[in-house]
Amino acid sequence: MGFDGEVWQVRSGDGEVGEILIDDADFPWLSGRFTAGPAFAAVEELFARELALAERDDEERWARWEAAYDEIRRRVSLSSPDGPVPEFLLHIAGDRAWFRWSDEPFADDPSGR
Repeated sequence: MGFDGEVWQVRSGDGEVGEILIDDADFPWLSGRFTAGPAFAAVEELFARELALAERDDEERWARWEAAYDEIRRRVSLSSPDGPVPEFLLHIAGDRAWFRWSDEPFADDPSGR
């Protein structure tokens, strides 16, 4: 799988959230250098909150994480060089982003997203 050097796009509506230049592939995860676009400021706090919740060690964290990530999914989309991907799990921290994606909705998503 030759993902190195690919550029993936993160968008929010018509706005450019940023680009991810892939420099590491550990399937199913890809990671790379994140370059923020003009629309990143509007969603930056969501990504920070999502990561903070994922790192917590308490019983409520997963329900709160799911709510935070649902908001990310409502507000952003991810596109490969071949076009939009229907399902993804994306994390952004500073100038790094890592994600996994699927051409089909994730099996454990009852909403079918």
